[in-house]
Amino acid sequence: MLSTPASPIRFPRLLLTGAGGNLGKELRPRLKAYCDVLRVSHRRDLGPASAGEEIQLASLEDKDQMLALLDGVSAVVHMGGVSTEQPWDPILAGNIVGMVNLYEAARIQGVQRIVFASSNHVTGFYRQDEVVNTRMSPKPDGFYGLSKAFGEDLAQLYWDRWGIETVSLRIGSSYAEPKDRRMLATWLSFDDLERLVVAALTAPIVGHSIVYGMSDNQTTWWDNTHAKHIGYRPLDSSDVFRTAVEARQQTVDAKDPATIYQGGAFVKAAPHGPG
Repeated sequence: MLSTPASPIRFPRLLLTGAGGNLGKELRPRLKAYCDVLRVSHRRDLGPASAGEEIQLASLEDKDQMLALLDGVSAVVHMGGVSTEQPWDPILAGNIVGMVNLYEAARIQGVQRIVFASSNHVTGFYRQDEVVNTRMSPKPDGFYGLSKAFGEDLAQLYWDRWGIETVSLRIGSSYAEPKDRRMLATWLSFDDLERLVVAALTAPIVGHSIVYGMSDNQTTWWDNTHAKHIGYRPLDSSDVFRTAVEARQQTVDAKDPATIYQGGAFVKAAPHGPG
């Protein structure tokens, strides 16, 4: 956790969905510094509430539960939904129907700012020898990436039609440290994740903005030039891990699609139809 909060701005009540997921668990204690009350939600048990928290379980695909979940909320950090390549049915429920329910609930309840956990897999079929900016066309690498592209389009619709602001975070690989050579380009430290989310929550005007979630890595495939107005400034870098990572993985297969394309292993995880 950051020794000094990334912003002095505080919200009366923030909602964190997907609080039981990997990044939700990391953000749950961190977001308390930025609100009077942190409402945490997941579809299953989250354990007891800590000081300054309220727990409200909800399923994204249940529109009535989502309407209740967003009641009295100042802003939303939406980390919920399916986070890996899966068969179509759970992706449809969590990432398509669930997103519509979230935005409809935000519209009805008057919530004006959503931070949406999109994914770098929206552009996973760009090559690793390309640099992609946030205005280039999506090239999703599976149903998961496709669903996140839908989420970004939905956010654009709700900004254009109803004025709900969203920052779509195309999160790279957020772990304690990079695990392989691909992650030397995609790594996002937990502290930089906090800085990114807080910047997205507190930037004065965002409309619908897209920003790649990465640390200040020497190797990068992503260009955040068009997201400068968010004010995100990463302070960590994968470079401190480079020697150890390259010692573990000295060579790569240049003919492997996971090496050729930015989506890595996701480009080889063939999408599955209904079921």
